[in-house]
Parts: sequence; C-alpha cells; structure tokens
Amino acid sequence: MAAARGRPSLTEQRRLQTQLEIAEAAAALFADRGYDTTTVEDIASAAGISLRTFYRYCPAKEDALTPLFASSVGHLVDVLAEHPAEEPLSAAIEASFGTATAERRLEDAVRARRLVRVLGTVPVLKTRWLAAGREMQERLAPALASRAGAPPDSLEVRLLTTAVLDAFTVTMEHWAWQDEPGELVDLMRRALAFLRLDELQVKPRPPAGSRATSSCACPENGHGTDPK
Repeated sequence: MAAARGRPSLTEQRRLQTQLEIAEAAAALFADRGYDTTTVEDIASAAGISLRTFYRYCPAKEDALTPLFASSVGHLVDVLAEHPAEEPLSAAIEASFGTATAERRLEDAVRARRLVRVLGTVPVLKTRWLAAGREMQERLAPALASRAGAPPDSLEVRLLTTAVLDAFTVTMEHWAWQDEPGELVDLMRRALAFLRLDELQVKPRPPAGSRATSSCACPENGHGTDPK
C-alpha cells in the first residue's frame, strides 16, 4: 500500500539506506585518502558490508557516490515542498542549509571541501557528478514548477531548474578551492542574489491556437484589418 501511494516500501527504504551508507563511506575515504588509493574493499569495510553486497548496489567504485548526489537534491526538493510557494525561492533554498541533514554533512568543512576537489579533478567522478545533475533535474523541476507558475516540462521551469543546480555546483566548487572560503551558506546567498532568481516571473502561455492581442485589428494605426 505504501508503494501504491508513492512512498517507498520498507524493502526499498532499506535499499536506499544501504546505498546512502555506502556513498557516505566512499565520500569520507575519497576525501581522506584520495580516489585512486581507495579500493572497493576499503569502502565495503567502512560501510560494514561484504564485497558481494557492495557490487549488488554499485556496479563499480566510481558509482559509489551517485546516491549521495541524489540524496542532496532529494533533500532540497523536500525543503522546497515544506515552504510556501509565495516565499522567495532564495529563502527556501537557504533554509535547506540549516537542516540537520545538511549540517551533519557539512560538519567537517575541511573534509567536505576536499571531497568537492576530488569530484572536480577525477575525470570519472566528475562525469558521474555531471550526469547525476542532469538526472536530478527531473526531480527538482516539479518542486519549482509551482513557484514558477508553469508546467514542469516548460522551457521556463527547465531553465530555472538548471540555474538552481548550476548555482549549487559552481558555489560548491568555489567554496572548495578558496584558501579562506567563508561560510558556504553565505556564498550560496551571494550566488542566488547575483542570479536574481527571486525576480523571475513566468507569464502563463496563451492557449494553443489563440491569437495574440497584437494581431487584433487596430484601425487607428492604419495597419489593422476590418474585422467584418
């Protein structure tokens, strides 16, 4: 019944939890040891699972972090859903940094920054990161559609979704590579303000087949047509 209502079953929840535990173990090892010197056996041991279980959930070492990317976007979607659509988008996004989940993952800022540097410099991981970002647009778009006043598959919402995800990516990379980066939430606030996301207004598109008002007869300017 839970699965029928759109919520994952207990079996699915356990699977997702195991994937996330593997991803977090891999993230810590990649940040501390580097990608090349971390083995699949190391990740499995840190996650408290067998090597066979690891491969049941991850086809290869480079796939270990993918659930972490998905979880991060899923967390943002959940936060957006909890905040009213009338609230500025930047405020809702900023609130996602103040949750227990976000604070736990960013508690060790030095390790988190090292991990982002690894993601940006190891080609196979960067490829996975970019691919995951593209897939996560499908999850984020519905959460932004209600705020934009347009369908999830509209050009406007797709652009807005891309802008939000790119803002996260660029801000994280900037934060990771600065000698004195400051607080991540402050950098994110700067990024959102620069993009002026709160000022974006999506105008409803006219129904298909309707004629724009500009094409109406305008006899006074000499260019209209006689409606008769």
